[in-house]
Amino acid sequence: MTRIEEQIKQTEQELEQEYHNLARLKNRKTYYEHGERQKRAHRLITRGAAVENIAPSVKEMSEVEFYELAEKIFALPEVQNLITR
Repeated sequence: MTRIEEQIKQTEQELEQEYHNLARLKNRKTYYEHGERQKRAHRLITRGAAVENIAPSVKEMSEVEFYELAEKIFALPEVQNLITR
């Protein structure tokens, strides 16, 4: 094998390694992004379940009714004091 062929082979191996590293980094990025979405989804579900547990009648409300109720609740001065601590 000539010197140029060896250099080509070495460069191809390095390129393959870099492609592999890039794929690994992309996978890691996807894992972390997915993990954050999963945590958020879990938090939203558990908090929604807590609201339904405390006030079962919200199950019967439409989305609009629920948001209107939430806006009224969070506009109360007592609630504002609790959430801004």
